[in-house]
Amino acid sequence: MSVDGFPPFIAAQLHYHLNQCPHSTKVDQVWSGSKYLPGLYDRFTLLIPYCLDFIRWDFIYNAEFPMAAPDVIFGPEDEDFYPLSATSGGRGPFLKSLQDWSHKDPTRLLVLIQELRDHYVAYQRKRVGEVDDDRLKFEISTIESRQGIEMHMSSGAGKPEEVKFAVPLLDMNINKLVLGCPWRHQQKIYLQVIYPVIRKYMTAPSAPRLKLMSNPELKALFLVDDAKLPSWVEGMCMAEYLPHLEETLEKQVLEAASLVDVRRRFIEALAPLFGRPVEADSVFCRKATFLAASGAFTFLVHFLVSTLFPKQQPSMLLQSTLHFSNHGVPVKSPLLTDYPWSPRWDASQMAEQIFDFLADESLNFKRYCNESQLQH
Repeated sequence: MSVDGFPPFIAAQLHYHLNQCPHSTKVDQVWSGSKYLPGLYDRFTLLIPYCLDFIRWDFIYNAEFPMAAPDVIFGPEDEDFYPLSATSGGRGPFLKSLQDWSHKDPTRLLVLIQELRDHYVAYQRKRVGEVDDDRLKFEISTIESRQGIEMHMSSGAGKPEEVKFAVPLLDMNINKLVLGCPWRHQQKIYLQVIYPVIRKYMTAPSAPRLKLMSNPELKALFLVDDAKLPSWVEGMCMAEYLPHLEETLEKQVLEAASLVDVRRRFIEALAPLFGRPVEADSVFCRKATFLAASGAFTFLVHFLVSTLFPKQQPSMLLQSTLHFSNHGVPVKSPLLTDYPWSPRWDASQMAEQIFDFLADESLNFKRYCNESQLQH
């Protein structure tokens, strides 16, 4: 995000936070609160990741008094959250990040948000711990030794009372599984567990709602939506469920990492037939583009390779280098997925079958391109 329009000291702090924060914070909106400097932004809303969702906090600087730290406005659900003092009643010493505030230091906003977020984690954990639900109290007691768990109590008008847990999984460095890893942040997989608040005893409470979630970047290697969750057996608790889940998930992640080399061998097997790729994804081996020809007709072949390869065959998209729309856009084919394929073939046989298929398909594509030109 551009920080143009902010005074230099605010711009420096916001830029540093967005680029250095370990959480992927987003700027939701910006505005000016100054009567005398209306062209300068000095206020903004941040969407801060928490418990696999976002919390919205407004940061209110004052461009006319640049030495002052920003005020912070928290969400309407958190009216009992008093982090600007050490105690919940609004009394006590200020946060250390405010005591050490300097508008000239670009790191100060990041330090302030990290400290506020730590207080918010403790605040939500306290709220959840005070819920009058025996099952929740038991669940918390069995997992409180696990590091990094976040909790959130959701309630309010028109909302069902429920508690959400975000449980980090797998004590492994996923980034190190990928050669030449481009990820700036450590990739993590989480289990989201949602319990309805039940303020009465039940002999056989229903299973919680379960969902695997991850950093968005991880989908280049492993889609958590494709992972299979173990069944939740009646009477089970999280402390029993998590070890089995992590054992299953670790095998799936390691298999996904090993499939990078399988995809790489497939792309390399295309080169003797199509020539050197015009471009290719050299890290995850999910995409490659080759220049092909049928007589004088030349076209690009885009290969889109799924994380489920070779069980799922690649999709192909043909793009003419000679035919364009009235807007200058190259003519492209629909996605091609219906062609001879077997996941049991070796890479060279896969490449040969695709090459033979495209020898015929290129004639259909050429005819399609010529017809599209006549229509324009």
